[in-house]
Amino acid sequence: MPNTLRFRPDHTFTLVQFTDLHWKNGEPDDLKTRALMERVLESEKPDLVMLTGDVIEGGSCADPANSWREAVQPMVARKIPWAAVFGNHDDEGALSRRELLAVQQSLPGCLSESGPVGLSGVGNYILDIRASADEQTAARLYCLDSQSYAEPKTGGYGWIQPDQIAWYLEQAQTARAANSGQPLPALAFFHIPFPEYNDVWDKHACQGHKQEDVCCPQFNSGFFAALREGGDVLGTFVGHDHVNDFVGELDGIRLCYGRASGFNTYGLTGFERGARFIQLYEGRREFKTWLRLEKDDGVKG
Repeated sequence: MPNTLRFRPDHTFTLVQFTDLHWKNGEPDDLKTRALMERVLESEKPDLVMLTGDVIEGGSCADPANSWREAVQPMVARKIPWAAVFGNHDDEGALSRRELLAVQQSLPGCLSESGPVGLSGVGNYILDIRASADEQTAARLYCLDSQSYAEPKTGGYGWIQPDQIAWYLEQAQTARAANSGQPLPALAFFHIPFPEYNDVWDKHACQGHKQEDVCCPQFNSGFFAALREGGDVLGTFVGHDHVNDFVGELDGIRLCYGRASGFNTYGLTGFERGARFIQLYEGRREFKTWLRLEKDDGVKG
């Protein structure tokens, strides 16, 4: 599907972030996940859906390709463009990241890309959003593979690698040069939070909940510092930690968790599944974000 993302005539662009669906084989809990997704999509009819990893529980899927097809059916049925980045569980089954990407790209509405050859990970790419009245790029979305697990000697989770960081900085600089020296409004999506998610919670006022440890890498690769240098990213959006959903600002960048959307995985009693909405405004370096929860009881900040 060609990238035809565009601001609406009212100069807004609305995304919904689903994260950690952990779809398996169509069990009853998977069908609850689908019902939630359908309610969310009907509530505001977004321009794009971003899936921020662990779309499927790869190691528990009898047929990972079919599980992926089932997981994205709500977007396919509604002809809503969608894109995904990988989490640490997606490829723990019979299919690799590249094979799962090929499955994605065979489905209607998919905007996921493999990214530059030789770059670490699978699925490092940019989605440009065009202006409402012409073909100029008015905003952009960076999608990155935050890897899976660190080497045994380090332990813990993976991180965005130096070559990915260099690629991001090059892209940000090129876009700024093409935009009369001004940074484009941009957002970044990946699965595993970086260590600064701890910093923003510990040192700054945040909205939302932190009900488990931030499961970030034990090594800080400097991606947040690169985002500060690049100067275009207004907010980052991750998943991975199912009962965290907080948002906080650090050095002018809002660090945001999604709201875990999947029922066929761990959660916390009383902590509803849901989704995060994000709205960009054409010509303005700002965004609004809010949650929709499973009981569809209105907007949560």
